[in-house]
Amino acid sequence: MFKVIWLPSNNAKQCQCVSAVFGGYNVLLFPASAPLGEHLIPPHVGFKVLSECLFSGAIVRRDCIVSFGFFMPSLEISPQNLAKTKMESGELAVGMVVRLMRGVEVAAIAKSAGFDCLYVDLEHCSFSLETVSQICIAATALGVTPMVRVAGTDKAEIGRTLETGAQGIIVPHIENRAEAEQVVEAARFSPLGDRSLLATSPHTLFRGGPAGEVMRRLNESTLVTGMIESVTAVENAEEIASVEGIDMLLVGTNDLCNSLGVPGQLDHPKVREAYAHVAAACRAKGKHLGVGGLNSRPDIAREMIAIGGRYVSAGSDTGFLMSAATAAANAFR
Repeated sequence: MFKVIWLPSNNAKQCQCVSAVFGGYNVLLFPASAPLGEHLIPPHVGFKVLSECLFSGAIVRRDCIVSFGFFMPSLEISPQNLAKTKMESGELAVGMVVRLMRGVEVAAIAKSAGFDCLYVDLEHCSFSLETVSQICIAATALGVTPMVRVAGTDKAEIGRTLETGAQGIIVPHIENRAEAEQVVEAARFSPLGDRSLLATSPHTLFRGGPAGEVMRRLNESTLVTGMIESVTAVENAEEIASVEGIDMLLVGTNDLCNSLGVPGQLDHPKVREAYAHVAAACRAKGKHLGVGGLNSRPDIAREMIAIGGRYVSAGSDTGFLMSAATAAANAFR
């Protein structure tokens, strides 16, 4: 027995109870005057090729949609953005940076190690979008939120990167409100932005759906982050945080130190003052504070988490490998 979706049609030929079996559904065509409904019928009901049903002019009703030549049940978005959900509940999301490992294995390692999320760092590595897509799809399936740091505010780059399956986008060197608005325009669908809609993508497990529903749900599940990495950005933190569609301000501590004139001095009072200012802006505008570049000083990172940090980068695959490899080699000297 199969679930049946009734598709009213005035095509006499197809009104002969032609059915197409696809994806566990029997799709039946009846006269337009037939009542809408869902029924159970034996699987032996005759059927013809699906294409004959598609090009008949049948009107699709109820919970059935047409997408790229297939009748499909109502839309399901792939698993929610677990890191975003965790931050919204007031918890800390811990992430790792990916710059070295080009295989899906890195997603499994992130999961087994206990990370909530990972971000592929396209600002500082040479990964292709094909590689990024494979990592993102694997991470989502494992319950690890995949994010990607792009190189800048380019609209096409942000859009294409999100279409790989990334559940979050991180944009470096945001200096002011105007740049934050550019990011939102590129990363969000209407009405918040102007991102182009791909009908089927990794986020929908390559199934189509009503455009409005797809855009709404992807807007809800996408984490959009602007990085604060300069004195100017710190000064403008509140106006950046005020942009609707920005979810998090992530402080890039190393570049911030350079801008403050204290390169490498992660514990300098100026750094703490900058963090306090950004944290206050995030609280005032209801945005998340992210802590980056302090993996070598977890003591300072914990201070920044204490003043409101909801995300922290705990280190990179390169750093983890070098630290473990160095320790192992030294153990035998």
